[in-house]
Amino acid sequence: MAGNKRKRRRSAEQPPPATAQTLDPAAAVVPSPPSSADPAPPSSPSRHSRRPRRSSRRHRTPSPPPHPHSSLDLRNSRFVEHNGDCSLAEDVGDMSAPMVEAVPDWEKVARVVPAMDAVVKVFCVHTEPNFSLPWQRKRQYSSSSSGFIVRGRRVLTNAHSVEHHTQVKVKKRGSDTKYLATVLAIGTECDVAMLTVSDDEFWEGVSPVEFGELPALQDAVTVVGYPIGGDTISVTSGVVSRMEMLSYAHGSTELLGVQIDAAINSGNSGGPAFNDKGKCVGIAFQSLKHEDAENIGYLIPTPVILHFIHDYEKNGSYTGFPILGVEWQKMENPDLRSSMGMKSDQKGVRVRRVEPTAPESNVLLQSDVILSFDGVNIANDGTVPFRHGERIGFSYLVSQKYTGDSARVKVLRCSEILEFNIKLGTHKRLIPAHIRGRPPSYYIVAGFVFTAVSVPYLRSEYGKEYEFDAPVKLLDKLLHAMAESVDEQLVVVSQVLVSDISIGYEDIVNIQVLAFNGKPVKNLKSLANMVESCDDEYLRFDLDYQQIVVLRTKTAKAATSDILSTHCIPSALSDDLKT
Repeated sequence: MAGNKRKRRRSAEQPPPATAQTLDPAAAVVPSPPSSADPAPPSSPSRHSRRPRRSSRRHRTPSPPPHPHSSLDLRNSRFVEHNGDCSLAEDVGDMSAPMVEAVPDWEKVARVVPAMDAVVKVFCVHTEPNFSLPWQRKRQYSSSSSGFIVRGRRVLTNAHSVEHHTQVKVKKRGSDTKYLATVLAIGTECDVAMLTVSDDEFWEGVSPVEFGELPALQDAVTVVGYPIGGDTISVTSGVVSRMEMLSYAHGSTELLGVQIDAAINSGNSGGPAFNDKGKCVGIAFQSLKHEDAENIGYLIPTPVILHFIHDYEKNGSYTGFPILGVEWQKMENPDLRSSMGMKSDQKGVRVRRVEPTAPESNVLLQSDVILSFDGVNIANDGTVPFRHGERIGFSYLVSQKYTGDSARVKVLRCSEILEFNIKLGTHKRLIPAHIRGRPPSYYIVAGFVFTAVSVPYLRSEYGKEYEFDAPVKLLDKLLHAMAESVDEQLVVVSQVLVSDISIGYEDIVNIQVLAFNGKPVKNLKSLANMVESCDDEYLRFDLDYQQIVVLRTKTAKAATSDILSTHCIPSALSDDLKT
């Protein structure tokens, strides 16, 4: 869920997955509508779509009961607010008796107000990379979102709210001053970012937000923030309706998430959700966009938030959430379990594949059955006990660890039980989900623009529906391919800048480069080095779909400088390839 954005012009769309979506930071700032029940516009689980698509079907469901602290009754409960209308309560009694003004419950007020005063509005100027023209950036734009003050003179907000930032400012509730902020850490996987402000005046008179325990189902929550471009604080209330491992749209990861029925709109990104004791139990970050669903929002729960904070404090930077680098299969079929040599009292999941770059590749094998993780038994459907009456995916246990931590894994192999002590690492994707604020890499020779594929690149090229519109082979590698080494990249011909030397090759777009002069292409830097050092008569590029490109070496290298000059390109190499 992204904040509200004031755009000077429309830029490339960046899609989310089909269901959960982050709120669009690029949404235009408009006055708040009468109702706050509309779900937030999508963005990129966060390369964000700039405008929300309105559903043709609108279903209004009864509003949830008012939060007990959402309003303050000053007339002995004679009048209560019900769905926005003032109506008589059933226990009015004798209306002829004089009304006695009740003393407000100042204990409740004192408990909530300081927490709300710690909620700030975050203003960010973004300058996104231009993947179509990787040697330059797009026009800057502004967005607004929410955040809140925590201990240690820090402010928490969403990662997608400050992605590709060039300037970040924060403003306190009731203040007319914007303070320059510094971004300390950005957690792409968990969609949390940490800011700080050097001006001492900003921290005066504000109590930091305290974190509460993980809420239970039906617990009341109050979401506080600055949605839809409003300058004043907004409060919506609801209850916890579900808790499970959730797909984080911005980070393209699966972590613990909390589903609530409170209205969460664009601009609520980064805002806290308080329990009835005034403690933060989550950060608003995305909502569900579906024609049959309304008022379904999601919170980043406190275990994920505290993991991010402790990771930063422990390592001095954000290192990420570790994973168990395997793909696994459920073992619910009794014949499958029997064929694997499992006894009637044994449960677990079968290893389908192990990532070559993961530490587990040294110990785990295909068709191993993982029985337990750190002493917790895994069920045949891949779940583990969570709380009373609840189960959750065993990846939750992995996400509780930190990068570099060890875990004890018990497996069944050929009817023999083995135990391994595995050091956990982060995920190395062949097609990365993020470029982590760095400009895209590129290499140009004879007008052929080579680049490395990433999810932001696919979104830029094919729009928010890239999962349907991108070439099938690229999507297959995105979903199923595994990197054989930590520096492996998927290199493509992004486009061909037209010139006399490239006649007949103009239609080559986004096709993978498999080899150069008979040598496999491992990554973009190795391709650039091979081309630059080539003394052969011809440059031959073997592409996917059995296509080839052949250029005379001397002519191609000589033409490169003129092509760069024609298209105002400062260099044939991106800066990261020059070192």
